Amino acid sequence: MTREIHGTVADGFEAVREEFSAFVAEEQADYEGQLCAYVHGRRVVDLWVGGEADALYGVYSSTKGAAHLVVALLVQDGTLELDRKVTYYWPEFAAEGKGQLTLRELIAHRAGVVGTDTGFSRQELADDRQIAERLADQRPFWRPGTAFGYHGMVIGALTGEVVRRATGRTLQEVYEERVRAPYGLDFFLGLPAAHEPRFRTTLPMAPTAEQRALLDAVPGGPHTLASIAFNRHTAEPTDLEALPNDPLVRAKGPASVGGVASARGLAGLYAAAISEREGKAPLLKEDTAAEFGQMHSVGYDLVSRAHRAYGLGFQATADVYHPFLGAGTFGHAGAGGSQAFADPRSGLAYGYTRRRFAFPGGPAPENDRLAAAVHRAALSG
Repeated sequence: MTREIHGTVADGFEAVREEFSAFVAEEQADYEGQLCAYVHGRRVVDLWVGGEADALYGVYSSTKGAAHLVVALLVQDGTLELDRKVTYYWPEFAAEGKGQLTLRELIAHRAGVVGTDTGFSRQELADDRQIAERLADQRPFWRPGTAFGYHGMVIGALTGEVVRRATGRTLQEVYEERVRAPYGLDFFLGLPAAHEPRFRTTLPMAPTAEQRALLDAVPGGPHTLASIAFNRHTAEPTDLEALPNDPLVRAKGPASVGGVASARGLAGLYAAAISEREGKAPLLKEDTAAEFGQMHSVGYDLVSRAHRAYGLGFQATADVYHPFLGAGTFGHAGAGGSQAFADPRSGLAYGYTRRRFAFPGGPAPENDRLAAAVHRAALSG
């Protein structure tokens, strides 16, 4: 079945459209997704299949990129200092031996409070203030600062509480005022009711029989660190696939997983971070982008039990996912399949999202070929 590819590519990026078309032809019949890219602030790829050009999707952990762009801006301003203790801003965080942790270590997933012993309710997971209050009293699952593990459901609440204490504003409010609204980005941390009709319900993963067998073979248990980190150890385990479909999550926009965006919004965020756009200087100075993209936690991740690399709040995208990208590339992928990043060396800003939750979770496998095609075209332009 041939499905129509909508949108445009700039001269020199025709191969990206061909690669996208080839991938779509291989996908399930109900595939719906978007691909967008900027180079040095100019949009060069804007493609989609299914839905509308301005459709919005749940982007899961790609939300963390928007959240930590706010933190980077506040560090750049001098409002936050990376090597101050978290307790300088948030005294209650000192409970249970967490008092020596610095903001730098917190953002690099080294705090050891990936969840709580008893888990979070649905209402708590939608509210960063409630998450932060619970975590302030939580005993760490490892000695803070000595190791790292992905704080997948809570890192935005932790850093968001520091932002709130330092500025008197929520992270979501600062993001709206300084990032989203000035650039008109279709990337929301808290979806306004007026934009609800644009949201496309996330469809659950549809694995093949072979893929289902692989999923069933993954070892796990109700009390593992991974279960705690993804709130699977409670009486009502979190259904990660369905998370964006909860209106409360969309409305509150928790800064770890609650973002709603298009590929245009994802790519536009990173283009604004590193490039001049619409007469505006890049949001991040070169030194700030370099520091936040610099790898801080590299090696064995205690939660994912795999090799991972994190900068400050961002994933080190070139190390973990796409080794063809430039050193210092920073971004964040999402469990449903989304991917977004900035490669300051090539000037590339990339965004991809899809409607159906991708196997096996994390950035969808097609990002490897799509990002490579965009990068090749960017370098040859």
